[in-house]
Amino acid sequence: MTKQPLAVIDHQADFVVLDKPQNISFHDEDNMGCGLFSQIKAQLKAQFSLTDLYPVHRLDKMTSGLIIVAKNSATARAFQQLFEQHQVEKYYLAIAEGKPKRKQGLIKGDMEKSRRGMWKLLRTLENPAISQFLSYTIAPKQRLYLIKPHSGKTHQIRVALNSIGVPIMGDPLYNSTKAADRGYLHAFALNFSLNNKQYQYCLPPSTGSVFNESSTLEVIDQLTPPWQQQWPKL
Repeated sequence: MTKQPLAVIDHQADFVVLDKPQNISFHDEDNMGCGLFSQIKAQLKAQFSLTDLYPVHRLDKMTSGLIIVAKNSATARAFQQLFEQHQVEKYYLAIAEGKPKRKQGLIKGDMEKSRRGMWKLLRTLENPAISQFLSYTIAPKQRLYLIKPHSGKTHQIRVALNSIGVPIMGDPLYNSTKAADRGYLHAFALNFSLNNKQYQYCLPPSTGSVFNESSTLEVIDQLTPPWQQQWPKL
């Protein structure tokens, strides 16, 4: 398989921000060395002679967008603390068909393993997954979702939207109703402070026919940057 070079969005002294393509697993599959992190290490070694790289967060296989790798263990620990304390603002874009149970608000509940690698949302709130979302009509029976997770659970956004009756387009686990040219979930923006400096990144999705429709692009433009939107207080 021919690998396209990964887009480097920013290269700082202590970390690198890249654009993860959709449909690539973070770790190697079947010992083939084709996982995202293996590709990142190979590319950054060739481009910048970087030999020590540390993952600080992950994205699902179907998800595209912003991902950070640290260039030293101290920065990796600092990022780990930021993520654990929910001090990294993360924003995602998703597209789903159908009418949601509500058009904006909070999706909150404990998550439990289900079947076939899936998760489900429970009504209990002992250690809940928390996601805020806004949504916008982009076509008949089709909406764009801007999601701000306040926790970092496996499949959190995919489960959240499925729980309100709108599984993400092209999601191979939670949406079996219609094929799509990609899974329509994208890590859109990051906002955080590291070593007393503020970093802000916005990266619209580059692939996916529905992401690139003019009506979708217009809404995405209006949502940039997402931290300036009217987010209700939790």
